[in-house]
Amino acid sequence: MNKTLLIIQREYLSRVRKKTFILSTILTPLLFVGLIAAVVAITVNNATNEKVAVVDPGGIFKYSLQSSEQVTYDFRKDVDTSNFSSKGYSAVLLAPNSEMNKSSNFKIVSHKSLSRFANDRIHDDISKALENNLISQQLKIDPLLIDSLKHQAEHVGIEAVKTDESGNLSNSNFDVASGIGYVTGFLIYITLFIYGVMVMRGVMEEKTNRIAEVIVSSVKPFQLMLGKIIGIGAVGLTQFLIWIVLISSLSALAASFIPPDVLQQVHDAQQQIPGSATQTSEAINKLASAQQSLATINWGLLVACFIFYFLGGYLFYAALFAAVGSAVNEDAQDAQSLTFPITIPIILGIIIMINSINDPGSSLATWASIIPFFSPIVMMSRIPFGVPDTVPYWQLGLSMILLILGFLFTTWVSAKIYRTGILMYGKKPTWKEMIKWLTR
Repeated sequence: MNKTLLIIQREYLSRVRKKTFILSTILTPLLFVGLIAAVVAITVNNATNEKVAVVDPGGIFKYSLQSSEQVTYDFRKDVDTSNFSSKGYSAVLLAPNSEMNKSSNFKIVSHKSLSRFANDRIHDDISKALENNLISQQLKIDPLLIDSLKHQAEHVGIEAVKTDESGNLSNSNFDVASGIGYVTGFLIYITLFIYGVMVMRGVMEEKTNRIAEVIVSSVKPFQLMLGKIIGIGAVGLTQFLIWIVLISSLSALAASFIPPDVLQQVHDAQQQIPGSATQTSEAINKLASAQQSLATINWGLLVACFIFYFLGGYLFYAALFAAVGSAVNEDAQDAQSLTFPITIPIILGIIIMINSINDPGSSLATWASIIPFFSPIVMMSRIPFGVPDTVPYWQLGLSMILLILGFLFTTWVSAKIYRTGILMYGKKPTWKEMIKWLTR
């Protein structure tokens, strides 16, 4: 068998058989799904509706305060501010010029602090109600009618569609595309760091234990480095694919355990809240639009590109991390100082990715998705917006070709450094000295 394949097999099997790999592969999806389930459960259980008594003898609001999911308003002529909680009220809203509030400001009296959501909602409701009353006084219109007209204007349905050169229309949803772009971009960003550092530590460990001296007597340093990079990359890809399968399966399993009566209770509770029917209808429309957008995405191309940029980005940066690992000894500070220039392009890539999601057709996004240092992260944030609509085929092809050439170049550079650094001990390397190794 080829020596490089033997090294790949050794690196792969030695890592996937470790208990830490097995535990992290199984526990990570469980923790991920469990954390999401816990957050959802806590949010649902803590989603309380605050009942607020409104004392407005001057008719400032004219009953234009509208109850919502967070706050329910009950207009009263008089309320005992020292004993309102016994009547089921969370707080009392006192309008100006009432007997209990002679100031020009509104007062919210409560025995304990309201939630941030309820507090913000009350402030927004007061502002909207006063705005409606001012308009009502000027135009002599019922404040409730003004609020209804505003609601209709604010919730006009807008459907975004894309057209190709043939005139065919397809559904377009910016939120769905940007969400997929964020997820894929961040996954590659995290992968570059985690598995790149894993390669560096693996090389440092073999160098420290003098294992490399024995291995390089039988194989070339380039074969050793390439085998280690590909072997660890295969470990990362295996773990990542297992995570996808487990997270998808666990999410579907968790969703199946939600009792139908719980969903019905949530639905009935929403129907009892004024304005909830409209909000539910809007949510259903948004969900339907998102589903249509997901159906129009070329998932085959998206998955293929993700695997390519996942592996391409890893191979590109892993070679550089391997070179650093071969040049340093046990001192972690030396490794940190040498890896800093490598991590800068990765961090810049995630910053540019955010800009490219906001404007996937900008010049910055276009060129960054072509340059190999940034393309694994930035290009994956643009592809969900459409190929060839947003990302022309020539840009995608050029980006892939340059990434392959970039990997070959970084591998050649790293092999030069690796060949000398793997057998060097007791000396702190510098970038200037490592550059000299390239000419040997």
